[in-house]
Amino acid sequence: MNGLKVATGTIVDATIINALSSTKNAGKARDPEMHQTKKGNQWYFGMKGHFGVDSRSKLIHAVVATPANVADSTMLPDLLHGQETRVWGDQAYRGQRAAIRRHAPRAQDFVNRHYRHRGCRGRGRAGEKPDQIEGARQKPALARAGVEHPIVIIKRVFGFANVRYRGLRKNAHRLIVTCALANLLIERRHLLRYDVA
Repeated sequence: MNGLKVATGTIVDATIINALSSTKNAGKARDPEMHQTKKGNQWYFGMKGHFGVDSRSKLIHAVVATPANVADSTMLPDLLHGQETRVWGDQAYRGQRAAIRRHAPRAQDFVNRHYRHRGCRGRGRAGEKPDQIEGARQKPALARAGVEHPIVIIKRVFGFANVRYRGLRKNAHRLIVTCALANLLIERRHLLRYDVA
């Protein structure tokens, strides 16, 4: 595309997409390719969409669909394009520094970490004040928040909060097409500047 390119930062995240857990069908069974997982104190049944999003443009450059019980961190290598200099992620991707080095050798790890240490109530490292800790947390948190915009578009604008088909393959195809449409929606102003003649 004219003027659009993937930058050197990637934000990774995953979201649960619900499936019907009902057994009121001909086979009297739930979809065998969907699984359940616990998030917080609630159980969910369905699939999970894993996304690699460009940190500058917020365009989705990688997507993987798995059953809901697959851990977010196991999909990290599939979400990186290899040219990153920075990788952001939430707590689910903690401890994946070796995987980041292997698949994006020049990338710095900006995955969310705990700043509190044992015995330092309300403080971070020795001598750090609470406002310094908040400042250290705020910038990466703002960068990580960029992945939420395309996920909201996929779920709210294109209605992909629930799966439509039985089986993972058909729903994965639908998710990939929806990600392409979300990218077009995100960049619509930029794309409309060019004359289609």
